[in-house]
Amino acid sequence: MDTLLDVDLQSAIYSFGYHLLMKAGLSSQIAHSLNSIILLGLLFVLLYMVDLFIRKLLRITVIKIVRRSKTRFDDFLIQNKVLKYLTHLIPLIIAKQTLPLIFTSFPKWTNFTIKITDILIIFTVTLFVKAIFYAVKDLLNTKKRFMDKPLDSYFQVIAILLYIICGILVFSELSGKEPYGLLLSLGAASAIVMLVFKDTILGFVASIQVSSNDMVRVGDWIEMPKYGADGDVLEINLNTVKVQNFDKTITTIPTYALISDSFKNYRGMQRSGGRRIKRSINIKMRSIRFLEAEEIEDLKRIKLLKSFIIERQQEIANYNHTHVDDPTMLVNGRRMTNVGLFREYVKRYLLNNVNTNKRYSIMVRHLQPTEHGLPIELYTFANSIVWAEYEGIMADIFDHVIAVVPYFGLEVFELPSASDIQDVLFAQLNENKNGEPS
Repeated sequence: MDTLLDVDLQSAIYSFGYHLLMKAGLSSQIAHSLNSIILLGLLFVLLYMVDLFIRKLLRITVIKIVRRSKTRFDDFLIQNKVLKYLTHLIPLIIAKQTLPLIFTSFPKWTNFTIKITDILIIFTVTLFVKAIFYAVKDLLNTKKRFMDKPLDSYFQVIAILLYIICGILVFSELSGKEPYGLLLSLGAASAIVMLVFKDTILGFVASIQVSSNDMVRVGDWIEMPKYGADGDVLEINLNTVKVQNFDKTITTIPTYALISDSFKNYRGMQRSGGRRIKRSINIKMRSIRFLEAEEIEDLKRIKLLKSFIIERQQEIANYNHTHVDDPTMLVNGRRMTNVGLFREYVKRYLLNNVNTNKRYSIMVRHLQPTEHGLPIELYTFANSIVWAEYEGIMADIFDHVIAVVPYFGLEVFELPSASDIQDVLFAQLNENKNGEPS
């Protein structure tokens, strides 16, 4: 009954306009065409007013509800334009019901415009559903357990699937074929599809592996020299990972590179509360020697070494008394060396330094001697993970260590500079002037 009433109403509206144009002296064909154009223009005005009215109405009513609501999900729905797409749906549905009235005398145009309207409805519904999913993503990003997860990757996959479904439905609408026909065609062309979406598929798989293995989180400090990345992870997307370097530049890394290439993640260091100091100074090997008794007595004045020297002197004296026949030869028995006392001093200095983390290893060790001398490596941990503070702690330690080297009769190895060579040449010239052999 309602359908018949609607048909009669549509016919009455169309006939009214048509008869008015006929009375104006127009031909039947022109009257039909002009009547359809006028009704189409009126429909556009009506749809615009309906869309505007609904948006104003929803904005007034819904925003009041949102402001009173304690949940943030409705805020994210508005931010992602869910209401906007919803208001667009209503005029499109009205248009679909009204278009047959406008093109009563033009059946082909009726079918064409209805198809266009159906396609617009499909696009709008797709955007509406996508906006809801993205509102869910924004809500999850506020939850502590999801803040460091690559949610962008997962929701980008959802968006791609929505667009694929939208494309299938649009194709079905335009071709008049069932959607499964296109799916069968895609199945036959799966190799091409795999090639086209290779990066997307790799990125999706990589995102799942990165998340499930907890390899990288948003906010982690990572270093990947191959891509010039050294900074904090800003985003983990389907295809790329954004890293803000410490010079504030942005580096993008392919997501699948995180599982195919090696990188360094500093999360463990940041959690530990200490950052490693591993640096060495090279001692000139010519300056390494046994210490004389007077030098040992002088070094006892160093507070950190006094107890160690006394204990070691007693230990060495007991050993030499038992095992050494000729103590006048220094290589017989045991002797204290300047580099040995230097190593012990540096170790005790690190143990007593308030800026080193005592929970972790503290070592002062020899490395393999080279043409640049004997490397003495300091291995310890600063008690701060803040970059500037860490650099300051390391600099203070080596300022002190380098400054105390001469107190042990040692020299730091360094290659001769231009001024050193000039000094040698000037010395030779002076010798020649004084008549002495060069």
